[in-house]
Amino acid sequence: MATLAPRQCSTPLNPTITKRKTPWSNLLVGAFMGVFQVSTLGQPMEVVKTHVAANRSDTLRDALTKTAARGGWRGFYQGLIPWAWVEASTKGAILILSSSEVEYYSRAHWGISKPAAGVLGGIAGGAAQAYLSMGEKVPGTLATFTNIVRTKGIRGVYKGVNAVALRQITGWSSRIGISRLADGWIRKLVDKPEDQKLTASEKILASTVGGALSCWNQPFEVLRVEMQSLKVDPARPASPTMWSAFKHIYHTSGPLGFFRGVVPRLGVAVWSTICMVGLGDMLKEEVTRRTTLTM
Repeated sequence: MATLAPRQCSTPLNPTITKRKTPWSNLLVGAFMGVFQVSTLGQPMEVVKTHVAANRSDTLRDALTKTAARGGWRGFYQGLIPWAWVEASTKGAILILSSSEVEYYSRAHWGISKPAAGVLGGIAGGAAQAYLSMGEKVPGTLATFTNIVRTKGIRGVYKGVNAVALRQITGWSSRIGISRLADGWIRKLVDKPEDQKLTASEKILASTVGGALSCWNQPFEVLRVEMQSLKVDPARPASPTMWSAFKHIYHTSGPLGFFRGVVPRLGVAVWSTICMVGLGDMLKEEVTRRTTLTM
């Protein structure tokens, strides 16, 4: 009677997870794209968005008129140099590096889908942005910054950090996750396989969808602006918490107050997503390709 040879198992029971070399060039990619984003359309839309969110009785036209009255077109770029550059480069570098790493390991070792990996990458990137770069968010000139430190200590610089974290986590997880989902929709629409790259216009379209749909979290943005506002208002709590800021906004502006500034925020979110996700992906791929060729 013939005996059966024992079947060989070619797959180890506990496969070793190998770590890829961290692409530190993503720090430079993120910093560059952050500065590019804020220096083009980002800062003007951010200025208008913040004005409408902080002055909830003003219309979009009021915000545009008052901003222009402060110095013409230069009023829309107020605070760009150096503070917006410092903030944008720092936050961009942190976002691209952390989100890219989480996305890669989520897909490589957990086998999850691109949209789910994008959501996890956005959560990691948004949280890292909020808690690692919050001190860079100077609300005005150096004199203003110094005054905040002198009167309220370093905690004053980090005022509203939890509201910022909620906005950043929900915002970037939605922007990256929905953009990855839109990538798949576009592939199906144009019948393009996974191993074929999307064109620049297709990446921009996917990022536009992701940025626009991420604005569901506008209430967190209004809360953030309210908590960090330096405007004197006797009716507002002197040291607002998230709950006291929420009650103040609700009592003074009603439920719609949480969506003030959503129109300019759409512009900010779409442009940020195009720069940091769509164009960011393409720049990362190009830098990796060139780095590989020179090695």
